[in-house]
This record gives sequence, C-alpha cells and structure tokens, in this order.
Amino acid sequence: MAEERQRYSDADLQEFKELIQQKIEKAERDLMLIRESFINDQNNGTDDTSPTFKAFEEGAETLSKEQNAILAGRQEKFVRDLKNALVRIENKTYGICRVTGKLIGKDRLRAVPHATLSIEAKNLQR
Repeated sequence: MAEERQRYSDADLQEFKELIQQKIEKAERDLMLIRESFINDQNNGTDDTSPTFKAFEEGAETLSKEQNAILAGRQEKFVRDLKNALVRIENKTYGICRVTGKLIGKDRLRAVPHATLSIEAKNLQR
C-alpha cells in the first residue's frame, strides 16, 4: 500500500487561502499606487520646456522613475507568486516543500505565504 502524502488539512488550507487573498488585495492596491505614481512622473507638463536645466533635479527624477519601475516589477512578481500559491491550495499541494517533500512550517507560511521551500531546503541553497 502506498504511503499517503503528508499535507495540510482543508481547514489549514482555508486559513492560508484567506491570508493570501488579503495579501493579494493589499499588494494589488500597492501596485496600483506605484503605477499611478509612475504615470504622474511622466505627465509631460511645462517643466520640460523651461530654458533652465537643472541636472541634479533631472537625475533625481530619472532615479525616481527607475525605482518606481523596479518596485512595480517586484510587486507584480509578488502578486503572481501569491496567485500561484492559491493554485497550490486548490490542488492541495500548498505548504509542501518542492525539494524535501516535507511540510513547510506554519510560522514560515504565515510570514511568507508564497514559500515553496522549507527552511531546511532554503539553507541548502546557500
């Protein structure tokens, strides 16, 4: 008889699902704010027609746009990882380390709900 794979109970999965859905809502709101800030940075107002060029201000503005783009990219990846975690919940494979096959600790999943590696496996990567 094959050994049944260890997994979290349906009640545990429901708890994690609710946590992840809350994190997705917040992350998507944050992403929208970052995008709005990025769009407002590209407003092409009359500032760029001024005959006086201020190199330091332009450099800071460019840096700010780059930082917003990086933040937006990271936030998009975070949302995608959270949505992938929801798929794993539906498949009942959520919380199983993809390296060791053991359950990832609940404390770790509460802190990093999109984790796919246990602490043990994460430490082996170093």
